[in-house]
Amino acid sequence: MIYLDYSATTPVDERVLDSYCKVTREFIGNANSIHTLGVRSKELLMQATNQIAEILNCHPKELIFTSGASESNTTAIKGVAFKYCKRGKHIITSKLEHKSVLEVMGYLSNIGYDVDFVDIQPNGQIDLKHLEELIRDDTILVSICAVNSETGFKQPLKTIRQVINKKNPNVIFHSDLTQALGKTRFYLSDLDLASFSSHKIYAPKGIGILYKRRDLQIDTLIYGTTENCPFRGGTPALPLIVSFAKAMRLINDKLESNIKKCEKLKIELLKGLSKYPIQINSNDLCVPQIVNFSLLKIKSETFVHALERYEIYVSTTTACSSLEESTVLKALSNGNKDVSTTSIRVSLSHLTTMEEVHKFLEIFDKVWNELLLKWEK
Repeated sequence: MIYLDYSATTPVDERVLDSYCKVTREFIGNANSIHTLGVRSKELLMQATNQIAEILNCHPKELIFTSGASESNTTAIKGVAFKYCKRGKHIITSKLEHKSVLEVMGYLSNIGYDVDFVDIQPNGQIDLKHLEELIRDDTILVSICAVNSETGFKQPLKTIRQVINKKNPNVIFHSDLTQALGKTRFYLSDLDLASFSSHKIYAPKGIGILYKRRDLQIDTLIYGTTENCPFRGGTPALPLIVSFAKAMRLINDKLESNIKKCEKLKIELLKGLSKYPIQINSNDLCVPQIVNFSLLKIKSETFVHALERYEIYVSTTTACSSLEESTVLKALSNGNKDVSTTSIRVSLSHLTTMEEVHKFLEIFDKVWNELLLKWEK
């Protein structure tokens, strides 16, 4: 098997899984309980939270544990929208966002909020001049992802923050950092809110983080809050939180070397793909772990299933929108369906080997010729 869909989800690191199992077995107390078992669990919770805060360079009280990035995105956007609706109901986002962002924007639009989409430049970055033009006195939120999950386009968060502050310093800036964590450097000091998910960095599914600047107030999405969970009701998922902390430490320790390895893999992959009449959608502004290209003549779903016969696993758009036309490429190609309905995403990892890239290219050639022949008939 050759797995090349790491941006959809990652296998759990054995060391992370060991931590999960150990905590599950040995820390059975609810961290909200006042007895000895609860106190032990709370101490471990604080230890894991402090470790994550140190890695992210933020205060532990700025971290809210959620079920994943989709909940974090929803909490951030609805939390700001409802808290600051008297200040204004104008929100700015982009077509580069994950489905969890786009759908909540649609919901807010339906109940009276004014949602604008900033233009995307041909290089995949947002148009900063257009962003500045869109910001108004009644703008309350800008939500722009750091790394697009389909193409890998990176956004200049610091510059976006500067544009916001110049036009209206009261605007809150949220970014979905799901695809940035473990793939590139970022700084929470540029943001007011940020979303993360554990299963993108070799930890179990079901745990995420919402970073919330300490002095920022937002409305609660899930009620039943406690001292340990002041902004999100529920019992702390201690084994998952500890696992997330462990995975974050492991990925952070080798971030630079992992990036360099993926850069080499990407170069080799693009070299092999260069002989085909396809459109490469990822560029030098993208993270090296994601390579997106459009086949132009062959539907992406058909190609993905053809590769699957050889136990090679890639994806089309995102895992949450895998059977839908790519909204990102639709926006970038001015609605060209040959581009937006034939895209393939190959996502690499430090676990990927050069041999796997070569094998993928070998099978790609075989499948390409098979399907092209059928298409021409």
